[in-house]
Amino acid sequence: MHDKRHSHPPSSTHLHAHRAGDALHHHVSTNRDPRVLGWSVVLTLLFAAVEAAAGFWSNSLALISDAGHMLTDSTALGLALLAQHIARRPPSAKHSFGFGRAEALAAFINALAMLVLVGWIAFEAIQRFNDPMPVKGVAVFVVALIGLAVNLVVAWLLSHDKESVNTRAALVHVLGDLLGSVAAIIAGAVIYLTGWLPIDPLLSLAVSLLILKSTVSVLRESYHFLMEGVPHHIDYLQVGADLSAIAGVLSVHDLHVWEMTPGEPALIGHVEIRELREWPQVLQSIRDMLRERHGIDHVTLQPELSRMAEGC
Repeated sequence: MHDKRHSHPPSSTHLHAHRAGDALHHHVSTNRDPRVLGWSVVLTLLFAAVEAAAGFWSNSLALISDAGHMLTDSTALGLALLAQHIARRPPSAKHSFGFGRAEALAAFINALAMLVLVGWIAFEAIQRFNDPMPVKGVAVFVVALIGLAVNLVVAWLLSHDKESVNTRAALVHVLGDLLGSVAAIIAGAVIYLTGWLPIDPLLSLAVSLLILKSTVSVLRESYHFLMEGVPHHIDYLQVGADLSAIAGVLSVHDLHVWEMTPGEPALIGHVEIRELREWPQVLQSIRDMLRERHGIDHVTLQPELSRMAEGC
């Protein structure tokens, strides 16, 4: 007789549902406000166009560099906005973990783009040391001052989202722009007052080195997340030691700790115990310990009897 219970496969929603005792989070980033990134994209893109035009007109590498930063920022922020939208999508039959990694992927791409831009600015700066070009100091000063105000507004908007690695990556771009605007202001003032042209490529090169340090940091963080590295705030060896110290646990092996979505660590592993009837109590003790000591909420463990671990 046909069993009706198996006539229809379980739905994706049912399979992803969390029950009592499961993890408290739900794999979906729902606390991101898209308006923050939306306004940031509009402001940076509009002023990038203005600053680029002013940079070529005034023949200032510092201003052109700052415009390049802002153009890259607008792209970075646009990618961040897209990734934020994707990350809000729930898990599906083909993506059981959801789309939280989209944020880290966008951050990684943004950091690579910034490395290319820093390389271009450095090359242009070196060229100008050998072949100085006349620069309109007053125009550089005024436009850079407006750019500084725009960057401060955008940085203030982005600083309200401290949980997203992708938004922090975009904030690195904006802070780089802010430094670029300050450098352009100084360059414009020095050129106007003294006529010393090397200040323009010199400050552009200095800002590029500062941005490089922050960019490498974001690149390292996003790469670590994409490669499913152990979260930085978790001591993997200590987790193993604490698990082994739980009453009833004989040994722990095949242990893995990573982040499924930013800020949501997960753990899987095999636990050797004496008797299966002890497992419910042992598992509860493990869950409580991992949540309290290490902040790990999503836990999946497989119990094994000692004879199973020995291959008997």
